[in-house]
Amino acid sequence: MSESSAGAVAGDVMAVAAATAPGWRRAGVAGAAIGVLAAGAAAGVAVERLTVGRGMRKKARLALDATGPYGSLRGTPGRAVADDGTELYYEVDEVEPAQQEDRTGSDGNRRRRLFGRKAPAPVTVVFSHGYCLGQDSWHFQRAALRGLVRAVYWDQRSHGRSERGRAQADGVAVGIDQLGRDLKAVIDAAAPEGRIVLVGHSMGGMTMMALADQYPALIRDRVAAVAFVGTSSGKLGEVNFGLPVAGVRAVRRVLPGVLRALGTQAELVEKGRRATADLFAGLIKRYSFSSRDVDPAVARFAERLIESTPIDVVAEFYPAFTEHDKSGALPAFRDVPVLILAGEKDLVTPSSHSEAIADVLPEAELILVPDAGHLVMLEHPETVTDRLADLLVRGGAVAAANVGEHGSTAQQPGR
Repeated sequence: MSESSAGAVAGDVMAVAAATAPGWRRAGVAGAAIGVLAAGAAAGVAVERLTVGRGMRKKARLALDATGPYGSLRGTPGRAVADDGTELYYEVDEVEPAQQEDRTGSDGNRRRRLFGRKAPAPVTVVFSHGYCLGQDSWHFQRAALRGLVRAVYWDQRSHGRSERGRAQADGVAVGIDQLGRDLKAVIDAAAPEGRIVLVGHSMGGMTMMALADQYPALIRDRVAAVAFVGTSSGKLGEVNFGLPVAGVRAVRRVLPGVLRALGTQAELVEKGRRATADLFAGLIKRYSFSSRDVDPAVARFAERLIESTPIDVVAEFYPAFTEHDKSGALPAFRDVPVLILAGEKDLVTPSSHSEAIADVLPEAELILVPDAGHLVMLEHPETVTDRLADLLVRGGAVAAANVGEHGSTAQQPGR
């Protein structure tokens, strides 16, 4: 999961509470449980309101939206078609010609003419994002790797620019296995040849596990390396989201029903979101980041990504995480370089879940980033990019670790 039930969902619950106060009071236990969840964020918002007016806060958000370059990088667009007909949007960043020459040799074109050989397809890095996010959540890594490697960034079904899941529109529950089949469709469309490197954050990592579970031959024959970022192979129903025991039990008991109810009142919930924007922002910061000095523009960028996911999509995906168990698929990755990276203070997919993956993949590199939360690739982008660059070298995607020379994680305009 990315902005889990503890963050995005709680924000939605509190939002609809504000919009439907009389009905919400009847929710009883649900109100108490979510109240515990939101208490820390609400306290922070209350302090801010004592010092900064609502109008000024709104202007600050608008200013950050207007000036922040995050999410502005675009590539060559394409669409894959899932097995239920859903169109999945992806973008491709191609390798710059100079990098391609380094890979094939200066006389690569001449060899092709003499012997009729087709140049080998470049290694393609496929990035899969998390729950309630989108492909733009990889902004910093994309900026640093742009032109250095062939990369595919895609929006999972019902997220970003991808179509709303057609099966879900017909009432079929979405599952992690479906997401694995979606990833296979994207690979078939955007990287039908050559070796691939799989990189996934949170739900994206689970998607990769589902791919391995259903298509082990693809992993064996084509995957050159794998990176799991802030993800889990199962037992997400045991996560406490930093809550006391009583609060966790209450949330687990009532949240599925609350989400179903919210999903049927999407328009009302979206109005509530706008009415409680400050509280929503506080929850996102609490459950996305750990550092106190996170760039406000980055925090606002995360907020925009999450708030763009409709509540009915949030509701229909949530049950899949409690059912997720792909620990049995992990051995498929034992023969390739693997990076397992997580924030030490991740409240959504705790670092212990990354350690559990590493127990199954003992040869993997395990990196736990201090003072980092769930959105570690936004909070500590250079650390994540540095470890990814090393993985790409080990997987044969690049000839040398020259990411620093080719790009940086600093703010960059779209290009």
